[in-house]
Amino acid sequence: MVKGSVVAVVDDDPRLIESMEELLESGGYHARCFSSAQSLLDNGLSGVDVLITDIGIPDIDGFELRNLAMRLRPGLPVFLITGRHEIADQGRAQGISGFFRKPFDGQALLAAVGKALSDRK
Repeated sequence: MVKGSVVAVVDDDPRLIESMEELLESGGYHARCFSSAQSLLDNGLSGVDVLITDIGIPDIDGFELRNLAMRLRPGLPVFLITGRHEIADQGRAQGISGFFRKPFDGQALLAAVGKALSDRK
């Protein structure tokens, strides 16, 4: 785990955003939370160490955001989350650091984020 790393979270559910912020901060990370992909992009990806995005966000979905992030910041760890259990398109999930279905185990997510950060160093 790399304490103090910045983790950006994109989800349109304010309750999930709040709980993710608490979870990440309890793990020693700085959470930057956004309700849309566009608001994240408007703020920029500089300084972001990990991106966690919901797949089912409006306008720019999580797959599109992953693709943009990979172009803008190659090597940035990206985790996809979804509440839609019918999404099983593993082909579209290629090139991500992890995939979590809601409800997910917060400790497993923290461990995965820590591993992705450690692997980058």
